[in-house]
Amino acid sequence: QYQVNLDPNRLAAYGKSVRDVVDAIRASNNDVEGRLLEFSGREYMVRGRGYLTSIDDIQKVSLGADARGTPVRVADVADVRLGPDLRRGVAELDGKGEVVGGIVVMRFGENALRVIERVKTKLDELQASLPAGVRVVPTYDRSGLIHDSIDTLRRTLIEEAVVVSLVILLFLFHVRSALVPILTLPVAVVGAFIPMYYLGVNSNIMSLGGLALAIGVLVDASIVMVENAYRYVSEPEHSGDAESGQSGSVTYLDQTRAILTAAKQVGRPIFFSLAIIIVSFMPVFLLEAQEGRMFRPLAFTKTSAMALASLLSITLVPVLMVIFIRGRRLKPESANPISRFFSWLYAPVLRFALRWRWAALVVNFAVVPLTIPLLFALGSEFMPPLYEGSMLYMPTSPPGMSITEGTRLLQVQDKVLSAVPEVQQVFGMLGRGTSPTDNSPMGMVNTTVVLKPRDQWRPGMTFEKLQAEMDAQLQFPGFPNVWTQPIRNRLDMLLTGIKTPVGIKVFGSDLTVIEGIGRQIEEILQSVPGTRSVYAERVTQGYFTDIRIDRDAIGRYGLRIEEVQDVIQSALGGENITETVEGRERYPVNVRYARDFRESIPALERVLVRTPGGANVPLGQLAAIELTTGPAMVRDEDTRLAGYVYVDTATRDIGGYVDEAKAAIARSLRLPAGYTLQWTGQYEFQVRARERLTILIPIVFFIIFMLLYMTFHSVSEATIVMLSVVYAMTGGVILQWLLDYNFSVAVWV
Repeated sequence: QYQVNLDPNRLAAYGKSVRDVVDAIRASNNDVEGRLLEFSGREYMVRGRGYLTSIDDIQKVSLGADARGTPVRVADVADVRLGPDLRRGVAELDGKGEVVGGIVVMRFGENALRVIERVKTKLDELQASLPAGVRVVPTYDRSGLIHDSIDTLRRTLIEEAVVVSLVILLFLFHVRSALVPILTLPVAVVGAFIPMYYLGVNSNIMSLGGLALAIGVLVDASIVMVENAYRYVSEPEHSGDAESGQSGSVTYLDQTRAILTAAKQVGRPIFFSLAIIIVSFMPVFLLEAQEGRMFRPLAFTKTSAMALASLLSITLVPVLMVIFIRGRRLKPESANPISRFFSWLYAPVLRFALRWRWAALVVNFAVVPLTIPLLFALGSEFMPPLYEGSMLYMPTSPPGMSITEGTRLLQVQDKVLSAVPEVQQVFGMLGRGTSPTDNSPMGMVNTTVVLKPRDQWRPGMTFEKLQAEMDAQLQFPGFPNVWTQPIRNRLDMLLTGIKTPVGIKVFGSDLTVIEGIGRQIEEILQSVPGTRSVYAERVTQGYFTDIRIDRDAIGRYGLRIEEVQDVIQSALGGENITETVEGRERYPVNVRYARDFRESIPALERVLVRTPGGANVPLGQLAAIELTTGPAMVRDEDTRLAGYVYVDTATRDIGGYVDEAKAAIARSLRLPAGYTLQWTGQYEFQVRARERLTILIPIVFFIIFMLLYMTFHSVSEATIVMLSVVYAMTGGVILQWLLDYNFSVAVWV
């Protein structure tokens, strides 16, 4: 920008004011048009060229003349130079120094991977046109994570399909019969992409995960139909015709009729079983907010695949059975060595359970209450963390930190992080970028740490150990550390405004009281196990230079508040009064007092204010100037003032940690009347999802029970099947305990 640094002494000597300079520069920076002129048969457009284009142009701007008629120019009262604009942000790379950073904002609903690929293509095109020594360095690229995730799921899908096919082949022990479900499987998987396309569901971790979950279930219907049909045509005891009363082996010509009879026999149970599986995912469709957006693609793809499998079971599968389950020498199931082995293994257990039926019932019923202690021993969290391949370091800076000090600390932090062997690149940002999408305050630090591939890490190093090592090395006084991952943090910040896994919002009517409550909570939570760092916002610790205008004093000089404030705004704060037009470039023109005349309170008191009578009065005679503190930023939620407490935890058991923290605060803190606390962050998502599932799961259980009753027409038989669900859940709890998994929305789904 062009900086016009005024000298108040020279202004007073020439009898000029700040307003005179501002008005003169504004009036000297413009182009006009004079319509058309015609010369020699040609028409010429008239242009009045008056844009400022250089320092010399600004220096020559006339301010009028003095008492002797001598012209007074801007150069006579000010020093004009090119200089930097007021900075509210810094970007730094690898601890080596400042860089210029760019942000790519993707449109809502766009495919991230395609956008990234197009951006890379455009950057490659631009690289050739950059000046020598200038290059574009990507500092965060999500495409690697997307490719790795999709490749992992694609590989898993293929492995699952192969394993399922081998299991089918092994247990049916008849190649042609096994071809029926094996051929049906890829048709169902590929067909599931059709509704995905029309529903606008992208191929992502969750949507492909739905297919991964569904693969084993997709062939259930066809396996049941194939096995039943095979037994009908291979074993005499299953070949009778109920209507004719005939019995005996099924002839080659009658095999088609037997296969169709077998298909009709199991058609109804298969329909209800698939309906139950689809209904069981109803709670996932009814999840809301972040958890709903995450898991609905999974539910859509799984349900679409199941619906298509149901359609195939009554269309394609019977046709394939007629084609493949044919032969004059079909071996009975009793000739299958795999079936014989498992029958031999299971028969003694079955006989023992039936002989000691009451003991078997007692033991089985005891499993459920014995699992309850394990249930309470498990931790809880909203979602298990996804390893993104990068970390986000977000310490909270001290209130009022200058950009000079912030730049120094940012470079030191980036140097420390770059020295860690597992780190590939460190890009640190302080404050906000020059973008309307970035509203970060000056004290917010966002440092993206890109990690090397895991095979390049030190032996025995894990993500948790690496994070703990970095945290130990970055212990700066007054800088509480917060560690997260880029995608996870952006979601948390967008939805709750909290950058840590756990946050506490303090609501009330007085910011001073809110800050005091936050400080008490900060002190209490320091002693709670699992706390890595805790920081309460200093909502009243913004630093201000207050200029309190004395109305009586300005009244004696015939001044208005506006005239004094005009000097404060222009002379002290600096005001961009106009903008130069230099081809395609635009530069603001800033007018303010030179630094020597505004760097201390005594200097501010000597700032001159011109009266209507032409006299210059020091600002100190018109106002009281003092340094004070106050709210640098005011949060208002639900019509109440708010302050945030950020809590970074060293444990994944967010639910257990919050329970302990609530108990500690309840013991040590007494809230004044009219002040409340709200727990937020990932914990807020977890509580919301749990409350919703608490309502939905019993409803789904009831619907499943009714479907079972419609199938069996017996309450007792439906109850027996429902009991298996309870026992299956106990098995899940035991496996969670063995694998040290927390309860989360993903586990419930």
